[in-house]
Amino acid sequence: MKFSLFLKDKFVFILLFFLFFFLLILLFFAFKVPVVLSNVVLFSMLIFGVLALFLDYFRKKSFYNTFLLNLEHLDKKYLVLETLERPRFYEGQLFYDAFYEINKAMNEYIKNYEFQMNDFKEYIEMWIHEVKIPIASLILMHHNHGNMPKEYVGQVKKLDNYIDQILYYVRSENFEHDFVISEVPLDKVLKNVNLKNKDDYLENDIHLSVSNVRYSVFSDAKWLEFIINQLINNSIKYQRNHVEREIRITGEDYPDFFVLSIYDNGIGIPPRDIARVFEKSFTGENGRTHSKSTGMGLYIAKKLCTKLGHKIEIFSEVNDHTIVKISFAKNHFYQIDD
Repeated sequence: MKFSLFLKDKFVFILLFFLFFFLLILLFFAFKVPVVLSNVVLFSMLIFGVLALFLDYFRKKSFYNTFLLNLEHLDKKYLVLETLERPRFYEGQLFYDAFYEINKAMNEYIKNYEFQMNDFKEYIEMWIHEVKIPIASLILMHHNHGNMPKEYVGQVKKLDNYIDQILYYVRSENFEHDFVISEVPLDKVLKNVNLKNKDDYLENDIHLSVSNVRYSVFSDAKWLEFIINQLINNSIKYQRNHVEREIRITGEDYPDFFVLSIYDNGIGIPPRDIARVFEKSFTGENGRTHSKSTGMGLYIAKKLCTKLGHKIEIFSEVNDHTIVKISFAKNHFYQIDD
């Protein structure tokens, strides 16, 4: 709180004070009040006026400076009122009480909004689970009877993947309620993902190789399976023609982390798009020209990796290859030094 701005705010009060001061001088002169008495009165009046001004300034300065300082250092600005005591001066009390009522009304609105959103999310999750049952039945019917055209099966699988994206996107907003970090056998997760995509490997004539993945990483098995499945789907979707198609999944073990790499020799990603592939709804050149894309798969994968504490990176060259790397930190807490 600047003193110059405070004086500017009190300009009318100061002007009236000095007008009254000079009027008093004229009255003392007109009534021939003794000079000593008039000087004592005027000097006392000036001292008390200046003292009152400074006391008012320092009282308000303490409150408002504390308010601004706390506001600056708080991540959640709306909690600033909890760090303040109700001031003793009337103007500050009005400010404090008004702020309290505004904050209370906003909290009630947010609670009501959160309740509605949670209710909607629960409905979406329930709806997704209901929809996945007939989709799974269609895929099972195809495997049992084989009388469904491949095009239909492909569309059903796309639908299943998009529904998975919706489910995990909704759950990612309340991530802390739906994950358990534990030692996850990476080869088991990859086996589940590859079984899910085996028909696509065969249909697209893709050679799959998996090596050096017999490791356990600290993650959530269900969420990790979804992440890797999204990456594999992209590798399948953006394959090149007239080449021997391949997807290579390899692991690299380092002292402090383990890296899972997914390589494909597909169409690659243009350099101008590589920095934006994890952005929400970003489809890029490939998503517009080669295959219709929602731009949500990599966004959700990145979001989940961040929440799980994993690092995900993409490296690519157009018409040559794309490599996605996921780095898993190692937990040394339970290791015993020799």
